[in-house]
Amino acid sequence: MTHSSPHANSPSPQRVPVVVIGAGPAGLTVGNILRAASIDCVVLEAESRKFIEQRPRAGVIEEWAVRGLEQRGLAGNLLERAQRHTMCEFRFGGRGHRFPYTELTGHHHFVYPQPLLVTDLVREYADVRGGDIRFGVRDVRLHNTDTDRPSVSYLCPETGRRQLIHCDFVAGCDGARGVTRSALPPERTRIARHDYGIGWLALLAEAPPSSDCVLFGVHPHGFAGHMARSPEVTRYYLQCPPGDDPENWSHERVWTELRQRLAAADAPPLTEGRLLEKRVLDMHDYVVEPMVSGRLFLAGDAAHLTAPIAAKGMNLALHDAFLLGDSLAAHLTKGDDSGLDGYSEACLRRVWDYQEFSQWLSDVYHGTASGDPYRAGTTLARLRRLFASPAAAAAFAEQYLGTAAQF
Repeated sequence: MTHSSPHANSPSPQRVPVVVIGAGPAGLTVGNILRAASIDCVVLEAESRKFIEQRPRAGVIEEWAVRGLEQRGLAGNLLERAQRHTMCEFRFGGRGHRFPYTELTGHHHFVYPQPLLVTDLVREYADVRGGDIRFGVRDVRLHNTDTDRPSVSYLCPETGRRQLIHCDFVAGCDGARGVTRSALPPERTRIARHDYGIGWLALLAEAPPSSDCVLFGVHPHGFAGHMARSPEVTRYYLQCPPGDDPENWSHERVWTELRQRLAAADAPPLTEGRLLEKRVLDMHDYVVEPMVSGRLFLAGDAAHLTAPIAAKGMNLALHDAFLLGDSLAAHLTKGDDSGLDGYSEACLRRVWDYQEFSQWLSDVYHGTASGDPYRAGTTLARLRRLFASPAAAAAFAEQYLGTAAQF
């Protein structure tokens, strides 16, 4: 926490009700909700507009999250352009096993790459709703967030001078490596961490999808995943050692492993293509409790990181943003504090549920490659149960789609 005064030569400070730090899905959604309620706010973002509109990220959005965006006037392009996914397929033992979750539940997933959602949200916030967003800011500092007179300062990229903004609240939406999480007082904050001890090689291939649904390959060599991103681009994952060098994975090695791990009788061969991206993700999670300190409220990856095992991260960020944006608007327009008072607890109930599901799914994805015959056997038993037990299938679908009535 920085309590120091900003530089003496800084321009006259501005005042707005809310400063939002970070222009990802969470920050932009909060900003849009505030602007819809005619509340002034400033969004501060370290990167350029072009960068955030092109940064490759998640693409699976749960139906409840899309409905939440729709209710707030933020889903027009998404509803027109997103793919709707109604099933997934597990491949193990050389066979494909389709899991038709829409048939079971009436719910589906949307696939809409995060850069497209961010582009929509930036346009709505800045160009339509007249929101103030400042790109390329540096050295963001939080001041006095444990008082009723917080402020935020940053270095202006054009002048190099420190700018100061007084506010009533700070929304920390700046991700896993942002400044806001580090501003929490350690004596009042618990950070729970979990390391899976595995890596995923994340790949973007310039190749049409090889299936009409998401594929999960459970194989003794390790997990493999196939997720459509667009008609021309497919996201793949390959389990690898944590900290592995992407350069260890040549084009030939990547496609050889994908073919082996995603093999299924009667399935067409994978459509291969040029690899646009190769990076290794070390699978780990963390959860910050509470997600609030004084006038600082965290949302999204600033408060909790969920490994991409179950495609939950962007959905949790949107859930936080709906709650935070609505609660701030209720406080600032009606003096209603109930949402802010219950914000952290309401967020964390869903966060912990999604964390538990990711841990369960990790055991399924990675168990046969563990080198432990016992784990391999119980992994295959879990998978077979999904396709033999209606109760097991219903429980999986509920968690996979995030449709529990309450958390």
